[in-house]
Amino acid sequence: MTVTADELPPGLVAQAELGPDWADWLDRLPRLASDLLGDWDLGRDGATLWHGFESLVIPVRDSAGGEAVLKVAFDGDDEGVHEALGLQHWGGRGAVTLMRADPRRRALLLERLERHDLTGVDDLEACAVVGELYGRLHIPAPRRLATLTSYVQRWIDALADVPRDAPIPRRLVEQALSLGGDLVADASSIGVMIHGDLHHENVLRRGGSEWVIIDPKPLSGDAHYEPAPMLWNHLDTHGRRDVREVVRARFHTIVDGAGLDPDRARDWVIVRMILNAHWAIEDAERMSRALTSSEREWITTCIAVAKAVMD
Repeated sequence: MTVTADELPPGLVAQAELGPDWADWLDRLPRLASDLLGDWDLGRDGATLWHGFESLVIPVRDSAGGEAVLKVAFDGDDEGVHEALGLQHWGGRGAVTLMRADPRRRALLLERLERHDLTGVDDLEACAVVGELYGRLHIPAPRRLATLTSYVQRWIDALADVPRDAPIPRRLVEQALSLGGDLVADASSIGVMIHGDLHHENVLRRGGSEWVIIDPKPLSGDAHYEPAPMLWNHLDTHGRRDVREVVRARFHTIVDGAGLDPDRARDWVIVRMILNAHWAIEDAERMSRALTSSEREWITTCIAVAKAVMD
C-alpha cells in the first residue's frame, strides 16, 4: 500500500514555501511514508490523510487489525527530535501512547485517539484541562533530553541583534533579554520534562473521557515555560472581547490550577512572546521580503499577550 504525492494534504504541501529543506522533505515524503507502511506491515485505514504543521498523519491498521496512526514528521530541524523519547518516558500517562518509533526517519506509530480537541471546549475549561495535564506530564526529565536553556540562550543571543527599527517596542526587547538571561542562568530552568507546545489542538480525547497530549517537543526544562501557547492560540474566536481580559483569565486559570508561581510563569510568557515576534521578523528577512499582513498581525498579538500578563 502506498502514498502518492497527489494525496498529500494541501495545507502540508503549502509548507514548501518555507524553504528548500521543506520542499525537499515534501518531495521525499510519499516514498518515505510508503516504505514505512511496508516495513511496519501497516495497512491504510481509509483514504483520508491528516496533517499537523510539520507532519503527515496516516490512519492505519496493524497486522492484527488494530487501529493506530503513522506519523511522519519534517526532518529538517531538531525541534521534535526527542518526541519518541518523551512519549516513551510518559508511557501513555497524560500522553498519546507510543507503539513503535524510527527516530532516523522521524516516524512514530501511535495509538489512534478521537479527533476531538480543546477548541470545542469552553475557554476556561480548556485551560483547566491543560493545567491538570501539567501535573501528569511534568515529571523528572531523562538525562538524554536536550535542555530548554540551551535553546533559549541561542534564541536570546539572536534577539539581541534585532534592529532598533523592528516593529517590537524596544523596552519589551530589553525586558525579554534581561528576563531570558536570568532564566537561563537559573538552575531550576531545567530538570522537568516539558511538552513545549501545549495548546488547544495538541490535546485529544482518549476513550471518550480522558484528555491526553499529542505532538510534544520534549525538553528538560521548567514547568513555568508551558502556559504561553494556551494564551496566544485561538484569541480570534472571542469576537469583540478584550484580548487583555481573555489572556489574563486564561493565565490565572492555568497558573492557579497547576500551582505555578505566577511571577515566574509571567516572565516566561513575556520572553516567549517577544521571541515569537522576533521569529516572524527573522522569517521575512531570511526570505528577503517585507513582513506580510498576517505576520504583522501576529507580531501585534505577541505584543498584546506580553503586555496583558504584566500588570
